[in-house]
Amino acid sequence: MKTTCVFGDSIAWGAYDPKNGGWVNLLRGHLEPQDISVYNCGVSGNNTDDLLERFKVEAKARKPERIIFAIGINDSQYIDSRDNTRVPEDKFVKNLETLIGQAKEFTDEIVFLGLTQVEESKVMPIPWSDENKNYGNTNVGTYNSLIEEVANKFGIPFVGILDLLKIDELEDGLHPNSKGHEKIFQKVKDFLVENKWV
Repeated sequence: MKTTCVFGDSIAWGAYDPKNGGWVNLLRGHLEPQDISVYNCGVSGNNTDDLLERFKVEAKARKPERIIFAIGINDSQYIDSRDNTRVPEDKFVKNLETLIGQAKEFTDEIVFLGLTQVEESKVMPIPWSDENKNYGNTNVGTYNSLIEEVANKFGIPFVGILDLLKIDELEDGLHPNSKGHEKIFQKVKDFLVENKWV
């Protein structure tokens, strides 16, 4: 059985989709009958700094033959000012390049999933933090472009989903609802089929 690992944040983990458990779980249900196991390695709140701390250990335990990275929206989060992001742009790029290098120790089949837009009225600032933490579409778009640029530089497929979800498919302004997760799953599944990865 071939193994696919999805490394990411709360959106990869499946937050706010009690119906299906998120897009990664939908992918697992779709691929397991085809003898492909899918591990959800998404952790709520993770950015690329966090992922680098755990990536090699978790990948070594699962020995993936395919890796999907779905990370970056938390890197773009900022406190007070758009310039005060959790992970600065130059460090974000270095982190992505380091992740690619580490992933290539396991497989050459690597995919980057892009970021989703946010509903700014609900997440500027976010209501679930005491600090003035914000998600804004300007920053999200910038970090999404950086992911695509790094992916292109290394010849790695990039699946863009920035305009995929409608505002009413974002449960809390950040996380997709069940319908949003379904749309992300369909996008990833279509990519895998079109590129003959399944």
